[in-house]
Amino acid sequence: MNIKLSKRLQQIADWVPAGSRLADIGSDHALLPAYLAEQQRIEMAVAGEVNQGPYEAACRQIEGARLGHRVSVRRGDGLAVISPGEVDVISIAGMGGGLIVQILSADPGKLTGVTRLVLQPNVGEAHVRAWLRREGWNLMEEALIEEDGKLYEVLLAERARSKEEAVQHDRRLYAPRELNEQVTLTEEWLVQLGPMLSAAPTPEFMKKWQLEIRKRARILRTMEQAATEEARQRRAMFADSLAQLEAILACMHTRKP
Repeated sequence: MNIKLSKRLQQIADWVPAGSRLADIGSDHALLPAYLAEQQRIEMAVAGEVNQGPYEAACRQIEGARLGHRVSVRRGDGLAVISPGEVDVISIAGMGGGLIVQILSADPGKLTGVTRLVLQPNVGEAHVRAWLRREGWNLMEEALIEEDGKLYEVLLAERARSKEEAVQHDRRLYAPRELNEQVTLTEEWLVQLGPMLSAAPTPEFMKKWQLEIRKRARILRTMEQAATEEARQRRAMFADSLAQLEAILACMHTRKP
């Protein structure tokens, strides 16, 4: 069997080091661990799935590919499918950023021995970056991939060797950047946009945030009938944030080679 991955899953696979012990949480059809096992890239893998249908599909995938000696399909919620120290890489893809954070935070002991996280939130990427910063994980790589008309961010993080290393890495990565005399990429904006993605904006990056600007403009129009002072203040803050985002993207567009 020659397993083919989507562009999104291929990016995740490329960031799983050779010889890893992988836990793929929310594995669905277990395509990622099956591919890595077939390529003999991993020592072993756990394919975790909480829902019965995808769990059964993953079982069929692994059995059909005759990879049961290397990939264990387990049904359970989040990191409940692994034991502390059992794996050294965790991948989580295709969920909201809030849910990814919830899964990683539910049982910190399960992250014992884990040195790398490969995460692909569908939305709420800033929540994931903020969690990585709080918990001492160094964000090492970011990718933005367009596939079937959708845009996906993939984040690679490695556990910092010490608190001091994490602090220094964080300071370098999220140091404010001046785009021009009027526009600065603040720490808050770097968390939202991605410190690496915003440093070298690709056409996919520009497309993602132009779409976001249009979405936020529609939301702003729905807030025009704000009746209370509190609601008017919320609208003013939202409008200011939108204006900042528009200015940031305009600077990036003019700075492109």
